[in-house]
Amino acid sequence: MRAVVQRVLRARVVVGGETVGAIGTGLCVLLGVAADDTTSEAERLAGKLARLRIFENQAGKFDQSLLDVGGGALVVSQFTLIADTGKGNRPSFSGAAPPEQAEPLYEEFCDGLRGLGIGVETGVFGARMQVELLNDGPVTLVLS
Repeated sequence: MRAVVQRVLRARVVVGGETVGAIGTGLCVLLGVAADDTTSEAERLAGKLARLRIFENQAGKFDQSLLDVGGGALVVSQFTLIADTGKGNRPSFSGAAPPEQAEPLYEEFCDGLRGLGIGVETGVFGARMQVELLNDGPVTLVLS
């Protein structure tokens, strides 16, 4: 499981011209699920994300988590994060979980965040989406 996490002032997902998920201050999470990922991996990564101290305290130091600031999470499925680009110019997606495996793990990740008290908005699994965000910092991390 791999997540690209961006600290945002706001973010939204649009499908077919309609906003399907939106947050204010928080984290925009692009989540890729690999074929060998498990439920425990989804739960572990959700806990790590919720407690990741990438929000600034009054002294300007990264010392607060999503839980501390009461922010939301916009979680968008993105199988392309699992791409293997080691050979040639065309990425291979053979390591990505098939949709029937990936979607339940994606939902498990979102449920893990909700269980910790994080407000979660999502895109539409498997849909073609447009993600709009205002990155704060900018702060962008890759978690696995």
